[in-house]
Amino acid sequence: MLASAMAADLMLPYGCRNGACGTCKGKIVDGEVDYGAYQASTLSEDEKRLGLALLCCAKPLSDLTLEVREVRRAGDIQIRKLPCRIESIDKAAPDVAIVRIKLPANERLQFLAGQYIDLLLKDGRRRSFSLAVPPHDDALLELHVRFVPGGYFTHQLFNEFKGREILRFEGPLGTFFLREESDKPIIFVAGGTGFAPIKGIIEHALHHKIDATRPMVLYWGVRTRRDLYLPTVAGDWQQASANFTFIPVLSEPETHDAWPGRTGFVHEAVLQDFPDLSGYQVYVCGGPAMVDAARRSFTEARGLPPSEFFADSFTYAVDK
Repeated sequence: MLASAMAADLMLPYGCRNGACGTCKGKIVDGEVDYGAYQASTLSEDEKRLGLALLCCAKPLSDLTLEVREVRRAGDIQIRKLPCRIESIDKAAPDVAIVRIKLPANERLQFLAGQYIDLLLKDGRRRSFSLAVPPHDDALLELHVRFVPGGYFTHQLFNEFKGREILRFEGPLGTFFLREESDKPIIFVAGGTGFAPIKGIIEHALHHKIDATRPMVLYWGVRTRRDLYLPTVAGDWQQASANFTFIPVLSEPETHDAWPGRTGFVHEAVLQDFPDLSGYQVYVCGGPAMVDAARRSFTEARGLPPSEFFADSFTYAVDK
């Protein structure tokens, strides 16, 4: 039932997806279910007599009426501390690693596309990384990590980690996620690894066919061609959806790039293409300077309502 609800874009609470945690417990108001393979300590016989079921493992035997809390805001999701294991580290560019992490077998993380987690390091230090996958594709969580000279964690990741390392994290965190109640067209602006949360949001939107009614444009700004570290992903989205457009922008193309596309600052490309943003929603993720410049120019020069500008500003913590 949980899987069917998620496929229909009904976001119900869940934790483990295997009947162990009880987070997805809901009331069957009318109809019959097969309760599935659940743990008796999580769903008691008394609870079943009261009409409760674990939606992650129960299967419908008839039409159903359910009473269950729906998750639509970041505050609806429980923030948790969980262990995880690094499954793979792929160097997508000389200074960008795509890190995939796996939770224990009986755990899953519920989150909204675009949110982030804090890796909990030694001595209480934290490092924040956006989730680059959508909620429906959560078997492995994906982080895009840029190397920071002098960075305590990124030095280890790029030079010492081989995979299988055990870490802990806290999440999900943040309010950078798609406002699905709107019907406005969307402009995404990503700077560097600010592509990560926007990737999760776009894959969520395409999976639920939100692009069918809300045209979407992605501007991804990087310095050189090699900094487009997942060069085919956004192109594939454009091929799959007539309502999705991808515009890469290089600020400092190198001679050997032979770059035929847009150049300059990524937010300025948006200004060139959109004289009026009053009817749009804009989602921006990247460095603080880019985010601030986009906020100021989009709202002051192009009429974007400040309430329709959503941003996640990346900063880097450096430990000498």
